[in-house]
Amino acid sequence: MPKVKVLIVDDSSVMRRLIRQALSKDTRLEVVGEANDPIEARSVIKVCNPDVLILDIEMPRMSGLEFLELLMRLRPMPVVMFSSLARSSRDATIKALSLGAVDCIEKPSTESGNTLERLPDSLVAAASADVSALQRHSKIARKAQAFHWNGRPVLIGASTGGVDALQKVFGPWPANCPPTLVTQHMPENFLRSFATRLDDQLEMKVRIAKDGDEIRQGEVAICPGGAFHMELQSASPTRVRLIEGPPVSGHRPSVDVMMRSAKPFAPSCVAAILTGMGRDGAQGLFELYQNGAETIGQDETSSVVYGMPKIAYDLGGVKQQLPVDDIGNAILDACSTKRRSMANT
Repeated sequence: MPKVKVLIVDDSSVMRRLIRQALSKDTRLEVVGEANDPIEARSVIKVCNPDVLILDIEMPRMSGLEFLELLMRLRPMPVVMFSSLARSSRDATIKALSLGAVDCIEKPSTESGNTLERLPDSLVAAASADVSALQRHSKIARKAQAFHWNGRPVLIGASTGGVDALQKVFGPWPANCPPTLVTQHMPENFLRSFATRLDDQLEMKVRIAKDGDEIRQGEVAICPGGAFHMELQSASPTRVRLIEGPPVSGHRPSVDVMMRSAKPFAPSCVAAILTGMGRDGAQGLFELYQNGAETIGQDETSSVVYGMPKIAYDLGGVKQQLPVDDIGNAILDACSTKRRSMANT
């Protein structure tokens, strides 16, 4: 297999050297260039034609966000954000993910540890991402009209590309949406910024879940990650439980943990799996489908990485496979009193 060609864009020469040293140990990767800022990066991209960029947020002459927006419009390519834990950088990183960055990794610190160890796998995964899917699927979904909830809670799992996908799924939802649980693969500190961003943008309330929380109609609860997985403790009322434990299916938080916890309530649940690398959530969705849940999977053409939803589909756990722009309304339809009354006629 040819090596993945990497370009490092960071204004710190020390950080560039640390990144290069970390990547030099991985035979799958080749650092083909470095740039001190986005202006320099534009020239290096033309010469080196990298497969993936490592991009800092705060840089001279042009910010990483401004550069990413231009890049995704003029020359879409996989980008991994390498950001500090500063609040301003976390917020900007979440915006970057919504613009099309494939992944976000915290820079090494006392709090985050040696995150350089995660970087090689992230770059290899990002190089296979289809970032053009973001441009192909950007229509504005129709807003839900007069939604009346039928009592079914919603569970959604996502990974690579999930920031953009979740924004599109939730875009048409009304303020009285069904109670919804979300497990998204992302570092703990970035998840908090993501919840805040969604809460500011959307009509419903979006927050980080706490152990024992009751998730009411009009609320979306996101697993906090860190040391925790999230489980559905009861469906009516919709209540969550946070559990500490090792990674499951390679992840913490794990989508499989959330999906499997809902099996006792499967006939009363609607579950969806969105874009993402790997297979986390695929088996859990299949088990929910076997037990009577309504299940939805994102299709290949709208997925940044058609991994998790593909495996779920291949297992036979996806009842409906849809473009991301149609998933939000499909979930609402499955959770509406009109749908339930039609099913009973």
